[in-house]
Order: sequence, then structure tokens, then C-alpha cells
Amino acid sequence: MIKLISTKTEMQRYVKAHQFHSRSVAIVPTMGGLHEGHLSLIKQAADECKIVIVTIYLNPTQFAAHEDLESYPRTIEADLEKLSTQGLTQAVYMPANMYGEHHATMVKPQGVASALEGEYRPHFFTGVATIVLKLFNHVPADVAFFGEKDYQQLAVIKQMVNDLDLAIKIKAVPTARDEDGLALSSRNSYLSKEERRIAPQLYKQMQICAKRLTAGEDVTKVLEGAQNQLLQDGFASIDYFDLRDAKTLAPLVVLQKEARLFAAAHLGKTRLIDNEEIEKLCIAQ
Repeated sequence: MIKLISTKTEMQRYVKAHQFHSRSVAIVPTMGGLHEGHLSLIKQAADECKIVIVTIYLNPTQFAAHEDLESYPRTIEADLEKLSTQGLTQAVYMPANMYGEHHATMVKPQGVASALEGEYRPHFFTGVATIVLKLFNHVPADVAFFGEKDYQQLAVIKQMVNDLDLAIKIKAVPTARDEDGLALSSRNSYLSKEERRIAPQLYKQMQICAKRLTAGEDVTKVLEGAQNQLLQDGFASIDYFDLRDAKTLAPLVVLQKEARLFAAAHLGKTRLIDNEEIEKLCIAQ
């Protein structure tokens, strides 16, 4: 049976008790609305650690006033049922609130946080870094598992762990996709039937770009062509469709090793993001 924990003190005691008996502890942070992508993270965590703790907390500080905090999927009962059915989670941490009445300290990352999502959602990584640091303190696990679907978020967290000398390892898990290539996301539930039909074109254009770039075509022209095609396919607008260095996230005008495509586009009321390394995109075709 999964143990449900809601207080910091109990959570810390639970983790330390297992570590005292040399049981490695994994944390899988989530905001709920669990899907197969989350379950793949948990599977990887269970393969590497004895104890798996899933956190479910809808973090308000990473949402701007005009964003979807109120409509974000809240499916606690279904989430717990999925975890119970999978049978790999030992405990779920569900704090009622992670911010005290007079909370005034936030973590504001720079570096890899500055571009892409940092430009379009300048509040976002401050909220992410702050809540992840707090979760690492509440759940002092040995290893934390994050999906590559939110690759820039993963990079920001790795940077924070390194810069602040945090005693936790970060493990990346490849993006989970539907059969048609759409990256799994809790926000996919916002898509209408017609929008769901169009949505896989984002990944398809990434694959096409990877093939053209590998063939030596001009980077700027290839990226512009992909954006124009997505607009023709029915996307309302494109925030970015960029080729970036996988480590620094610096923009690239010439294809190089460890290059990665990053995309964010609006389809109806839904903002879809995706990314993948060029080599994997070519293999997937």
C-alpha cells in the first residue's frame, strides 16, 4: 500500500529512516495529472532505487496571472489509482501548501534559464527552481528523476544543483510519446479532437528539419520553413522553433554535434512544447 504523507517533518523522517537502512531513495516531482510519461519516470526510478517517492503539488509560483493555474488538470484520485496499479511507488508526498504566509525568498536562475522559455515566460524558472529546491529539502532523496520533454527545465535544475552544491543526483529520462509522435503532457487534455489531429505535426516538422539539416541545408531557411508549415497546418502562432547547443542552449546557425531542436507553439488554447536531439529525430523517421 502506498503511504500518503502531507507534512515536511514526516516526509523527512520517512526518507532518513530508509537511508539509515541503506535503501536508496528516488524522488519524482509532479504537479499531478499523471500520464504514461510520468509512469515511465517512476519505472526508471524503481529500476535504480529501492524506494520511490512521487510528489504531487500544483505549484502556483510558476504560473503567470494569465496562465492556466485554475484549469490545470487536478486528478488526485485517478493519479493515486494509476500509482497503485503500477505498483512501483512506496510513498506520495502531497503537501497542502509549500509557501508560508510570509514567504519572500525565491531562487532566480540565470544561464540556461535565460533563453527560450525564459524569454516567453520570464516568471517560470524562478517558480520552478524555488519549488524544486524546497521539494529537495522536504524530500532529501538520493536521486531525482525528470523527463527530457521539459529539457530546459531539466538543464536549469542541473545547473541549480551544481551551483548550490546540492547533495542529490539528477537523472534524465527520454520523452514519452504517443504512437503519432506527440510528446505526452498533462496539457494535451486541453486539445479538441481536431487539434489533437493537428498536434503531431510539431514533432513531424522537427523530424523533417533534422533530415534537412543533416543533409547540409541552411539552418535559418530550414527553421523558417518549419514555422511557416506549422502555421499552414493550423497552429495559431509559434513562440520559437530553434536549433540549440544541447549543453549551453546557445542558438546555432550551423549544425554541430549535440545539437537539439526546441519548439513551442500555440494550437487553439493549448501551448505545446517539444524538443529532441537531431540524431534521435533522424533515427525515429
